[in-house]
Amino acid sequence: MDTSVITETFDTWTDDALSWISDNGEWLFEFLRSVLEGTYAGILWLLQLPPFYVVAIIVALLSWRLINLTSGILAGIAIMVCAIMGLWTETMSTLALVATATILALAVGIPIGIVAGFVKSFDRFLEPMLDLIQTLPPYIYLLPAIALLGYGPATALVATVIVAMPPAIRLTSLGIRMTPREFIELGQASGLTPWQMFTKIRLPFAIPSVMAGINQSLMMAFGMVVIAGIVGSGGLGETIYGAVRTLDIATSINAAIAIVILTMVLDRLTQSAARHAKAGVR
Repeated sequence: MDTSVITETFDTWTDDALSWISDNGEWLFEFLRSVLEGTYAGILWLLQLPPFYVVAIIVALLSWRLINLTSGILAGIAIMVCAIMGLWTETMSTLALVATATILALAVGIPIGIVAGFVKSFDRFLEPMLDLIQTLPPYIYLLPAIALLGYGPATALVATVIVAMPPAIRLTSLGIRMTPREFIELGQASGLTPWQMFTKIRLPFAIPSVMAGINQSLMMAFGMVVIAGIVGSGGLGETIYGAVRTLDIATSINAAIAIVILTMVLDRLTQSAARHAKAGVR
């Protein structure tokens, strides 16, 4: 059979299936869009509520507490640079998108990872699916989201959640499986219930790995949010996309610097929090 016929048939089937899902599930996708955009709007309102210097002070204090005084001063100055460049609104919009997507990805990914850590067959079932998600180009997930949710933050959030989930699932599952055998035997000998075994033994040992998963999910979310600027997600990603279209090199460079600042600050904070969690287990 001619391969072009097969390809055309598959394309037609895909388009028809997507149209059927869109037509029959319109109410569901409208509800999902409202929930996603409402959550994003709430987090954005909360981030934009204090002045930029208050946010910079909070970030500086967190960095000082989790890392050291030098890092705290540099982090505070770096956050203020975003405001000095005139990109504070866009920076907070990007942070809101990343925070919303990461929270949703963790809310789904961590429970799945816990189950995968206990059930080996489920973990083996998930592995090829997670490999596929992480192998495909990230912008691929924007296409069906656009068809079902239209342009806007909801589409960006769905695509970002898909990209950010695999690290949380993998590292949570790994953390659950890494519990030392002698501690499990000690819990069993002590007569702990399965829930007590999980909360008092397995979960504390898994926390460092879970924190590493949170860090990796956060980084994946940042990368996807920038790409999602092409669907009208707002924030620095859309600023860069608009600047590229108009060849506004200065604006694109400023937005790129703001993204680097935001990514580096949050990366250092979450890495430090993971180290503290690991030290606490020891």
